[in-house]
Amino acid sequence: MSRQQAVLVLNAGSSSIKFGLFGCSSGEPTRRAVAAGEVAGIGEANGIENGMTFSVDGEASHTIACNGGDPYRAALTPIVEWLHIRGANLQLTAVAHRVVHGGQHYAAPVVADEKTLRALRTLIPLAPLHQPHNIDAIDTLRAAFPAVPQVAVFDTAFHRTLPRVEQLLPLPHAWFDDGVRRYGFHGLSYEYLAIALADAFGDAARGRVVAAHLGSGASLCALRGLQSVGTTMGFSALDGLMMSTRCGSIDPGVLLHLTDVRGLSHEALGSLLYHHSGLLGVSGLSGDPRVLLEHERENERARDALELYVHRIVRETGALAALLGGLDMLVFTAGIGEHSAPIRARVCRALGLFGIELDDEANRCNAHVISRATSRVKVVVEPTNEAWIAARAAWRLVGGQASIA
Repeated sequence: MSRQQAVLVLNAGSSSIKFGLFGCSSGEPTRRAVAAGEVAGIGEANGIENGMTFSVDGEASHTIACNGGDPYRAALTPIVEWLHIRGANLQLTAVAHRVVHGGQHYAAPVVADEKTLRALRTLIPLAPLHQPHNIDAIDTLRAAFPAVPQVAVFDTAFHRTLPRVEQLLPLPHAWFDDGVRRYGFHGLSYEYLAIALADAFGDAARGRVVAAHLGSGASLCALRGLQSVGTTMGFSALDGLMMSTRCGSIDPGVLLHLTDVRGLSHEALGSLLYHHSGLLGVSGLSGDPRVLLEHERENERARDALELYVHRIVRETGALAALLGGLDMLVFTAGIGEHSAPIRARVCRALGLFGIELDDEANRCNAHVISRATSRVKVVVEPTNEAWIAARAAWRLVGGQASIA
């Protein structure tokens, strides 16, 4: 009896590792994972086995012992063990790894060999929160399953359709040739939206679309013909919208002031911009909009944070709509975009000049379409599925050539 072919997808973040197993018995991977889980709390020293927990398919989580070693490598161990247990019933075709930054050389998924890994390590300064952990995961899974291809799938690849003028930065041109350019991120999410919107809305999705990926990280993407023609993140994942703990676009003169006048070291500045800015920095309370919404009536800083967050989304949406020459569809996705009706409502009210008419009840219910029938702009809530995009990319690259054995 033949074993089921499958692709494992790993999304290795700084504090968690999400994973999903996608069956491929009918050819390409199914859109829904046959099993999914998460290691959470990596690096959270709360006195209980370093705070890390492992869970699969919603079952009760259990703690992971670090025993003084590298917590990230320890976090990968239960995933490997779980996969060995599942291995009796499946043929692991590939492991797909979401890699945040592909730089100027990687526009498509690649098998992650030593040469590729050396190149990806050079990009760590461009994505310090994610790239090192993406590489650690590849290294660990290569050692655990040497016969299985490890495939790097890049968050920057979808944006390779950006016009040259969108990629350029106003710096001496030699820097552009050396890779200092705008790349764009959240590409796996936007690639999925391009597919899902075409399935749901046909030719209407090929018009002037702005998609808002609003999660812990946040960005907007302008789509025309289901391709990226503009986006808010640029050279790094710090750019563009205000985020949970990241600042988004900021006057570079402020950074010079913080280092030259206030005396911040390079390390302290990086920590400030990545971990202590955004919603958390402005509010002083939380980087989670749900928490801020609960406190905004009595807490002025929570109100400031939410107002600035929405303001930046509205301003950047308007800019992308101008690039598109108008707006036919506005799409919300990711954790905040999919689940925060108040944030969506505030954004849509401020964009009323485009002819957006929100259906308040549909919005409260997180319906698929939350605009009224009379709205000139269709407003959509579309859950993202980055893991399936990664699984499909890996399958298409290596297609059933390996085994878990």
